[in-house]
Amino acid sequence: MERTFHVILRPLKRFAIQKPNASLLLFVATILAMVLANSPVADRYQQFLLHPIDLHAGQFGFFTHHGEPMTLLAFVNDALMAVFFFTIGLEIKQEVLIGELCSFRKALLPIIAACGGMIVPVLFYLAVCHEGTAASGAAIPMATDIAFALAVLGLLGKRVPLSLRIFLTALAVVDDIGGIIIIALFYSGAIHFQPLLISVLLLAALYAGGKMKIYNRLFYYVLGFCVWMLFLESGIHPTIAGVLVAFTVPARPKLHLDRFRNDMGEFLAMLDAAEAKSSHKATVLSAKQIHILNNIHSRTNHTISPLQSITDKLHPFVNYIILPLFAFVNAGVTFGDISMSSLAQVPLAVFLGLVVGKTLGIFSFSYLSIRTGLISMPKGMNVQNLFAVSTLGGIGFTVALFIANLSFGTLSADGLDLLNQAKLGVFSGSFAAGILGYILLKRSLKVEVEQTEELE
Repeated sequence: MERTFHVILRPLKRFAIQKPNASLLLFVATILAMVLANSPVADRYQQFLLHPIDLHAGQFGFFTHHGEPMTLLAFVNDALMAVFFFTIGLEIKQEVLIGELCSFRKALLPIIAACGGMIVPVLFYLAVCHEGTAASGAAIPMATDIAFALAVLGLLGKRVPLSLRIFLTALAVVDDIGGIIIIALFYSGAIHFQPLLISVLLLAALYAGGKMKIYNRLFYYVLGFCVWMLFLESGIHPTIAGVLVAFTVPARPKLHLDRFRNDMGEFLAMLDAAEAKSSHKATVLSAKQIHILNNIHSRTNHTISPLQSITDKLHPFVNYIILPLFAFVNAGVTFGDISMSSLAQVPLAVFLGLVVGKTLGIFSFSYLSIRTGLISMPKGMNVQNLFAVSTLGGIGFTVALFIANLSFGTLSADGLDLLNQAKLGVFSGSFAAGILGYILLKRSLKVEVEQTEELE
């Protein structure tokens, strides 16, 4: 089975090495979905989203919910997005262990900033939509899409101080943690305790496996899939299973680099001593040389932790298949049913939450914590570029769309209409935040360069 994973993921990895713009691919998928949703083939597009995913092995259905096969839309949002949240969980664990969240001093500023970036947007949303079903979408503008935000930073090249990149990345990680908690607490259904108890036992087995140094990736894939299915049946949103499974994946390699270096020295000496038969037509290694090279290959794999290895293998799959597919099935906002009166409701609430709420929340919480002496200003950061980066935090998109589906993605006409409005708010708010943040940051960096030149 693990060989099958390699066959699927290897072409994607080669594609990823060429570093095409994943954000551009996501943007293209979004535009394509919007075009189809407003074209003469809109009905076929909707039927395609409702197509059942019916995969069986004998009597066992892999992607079923209460005995019914998932639609393509549900498969993407509940199954494939669980893989997306699994990679987020891996990244969160890495940041907590050795990254920007590994110490209280490092983590304090992005944590405070993220709290402001989650609280204030909700207040702006509720100021517009505080009654009825529309109020349940208050969490939509809480999220920051790190891929798009960093893509905007990338447009400005090396002029962007490293401290700003680190701040925005750590902020988005804390944002993701907040989003995961919100999904777990407010977007789960009635809880069925029997499958939940079994899933807890499997999570304990995964954790014990990590402690016992079981580093086979297949162990985490298979048991992780079982946990996902049990979460689906338990009523807790299945994407949470991806995060919890990620936290059980070992972050330490089986073989440390010091030991690896020593072993390589010995193996290379043995390899030089062994003789191979060679001519201009072919080279035939001895059995001893083959054995030595196999040992080198094995030890090389053991120097990479399962956490990093899985992250490396899944990133191409997530960036170039899951997220574009998610955008394609979820971004089909229709404009025919949008009226001027409806624009002043959910779309305005989401737009204000992302563009104004996010900016003011991140900036005010960060600035006040610095001014009060609680935290010192990181090197390379100033008030102007902090405000600009705070604006980039309003690029919600992926997780914002995901929460919009959880809030309004019901079968009722009212829910679908609110979902359509929320999508419009997410697109317009994220686009405005990206453009405004880029302009402000470019201007801020230009002023810094001019001031530096004057001092010189």
